[in-house]
Amino acid sequence: MSDESKALGEIRDEIDSIDQQIQTLINQRAKCAQKVADVKLKAKKSDDAIFYRPEREAQVLRKVMERNQGPLDNEEMARLFREIMSSCLALEKPMHIAYLGPQGTFTQAAALKHFGHSVISVPQMAIDEVFREVEAGEAHYGVVPVENSTEGMINHTLDMFVSSPLRICGEVKLRIHHHLLAGSETDLSKVEKIYSHQQSLAQCRRWLDSNWRKVERVAVSSNAEAARRVKAEPNSAAIAGDMAAELYGLVNIAKNIEDQPDNTTRFLIVGMEDVPPSGDDKTSILVSMKNCPGALYHLLEPFHKHGISLTRIETRPSTSGTWAYVFYIDFEGHYTDENVQKVIDEISKEAVEIKHLGSYPVGVL
Repeated sequence: MSDESKALGEIRDEIDSIDQQIQTLINQRAKCAQKVADVKLKAKKSDDAIFYRPEREAQVLRKVMERNQGPLDNEEMARLFREIMSSCLALEKPMHIAYLGPQGTFTQAAALKHFGHSVISVPQMAIDEVFREVEAGEAHYGVVPVENSTEGMINHTLDMFVSSPLRICGEVKLRIHHHLLAGSETDLSKVEKIYSHQQSLAQCRRWLDSNWRKVERVAVSSNAEAARRVKAEPNSAAIAGDMAAELYGLVNIAKNIEDQPDNTTRFLIVGMEDVPPSGDDKTSILVSMKNCPGALYHLLEPFHKHGISLTRIETRPSTSGTWAYVFYIDFEGHYTDENVQKVIDEISKEAVEIKHLGSYPVGVL
């Protein structure tokens, strides 16, 4: 046996031993998860026990990243633990997650990034259907897009919060990489149409102008729908992501064609429960102000006074006489924090109405 073969053999024996230890510890963790489920069910004495705790999972993932010493980077290590936690949670109670579909959308990718691959993901064809599915109890949580770094806010999502009783329970950010996809037998010189969602077409506008200026661009309901159409249409192409390419067996003609290389979409996790503090939280509210001079100043001044940083403010048109001017605001901190409560109290003196949409952990992954 050569020195190389001997050295490799010793390393592989060490890997086998480590793998066995990892497998044993993962199963021990799974047994602990089952014990947690038993305790919760006995305490609740019903099937209404809450198994998924966003604040607890955020705390665990933060600790994983803090104690990581490499060579795997922090996010990669956290993703591995995310999948272990997902599998363990499925032993307690498999979760149904509604998302803006169909299969292969970036929203599904965001749902799996946040919850792991052991959940049952249920596609819905519109954002309001995701909300209704969770409100009706058919899904434990929903995942909807709320803003893109290039195209701005998704107004349909914001408008749903005006009337919906759902709470925001979490957030997840996804780097968006668009690819030009086509069937394996497609003759690119004969492509007549490029399908994609209208936002994806906008996010790739300059690249399309430079490379496919004369080809018709057709907006469809989702990138996954674009990929599905291209599968059946030889003289067409689609702009979509990796999941859609894999799902429909398309060939990647050009990678990462988005105009902005840091193109990112933020998604919200919506559910029925309030989330306790995790130690690093964000709060979202809707505020209707009186129609008077200085209304915006009176809304924002308390945040400055109490040292609270705003991360997003948007104005939405009124949907009724009561909600004359509706402001959607994200800010740092949990609703139960003392300084946040002081801000809410001061705003209440000037506002027509304040609606707490939820406090939730800042996205870890």
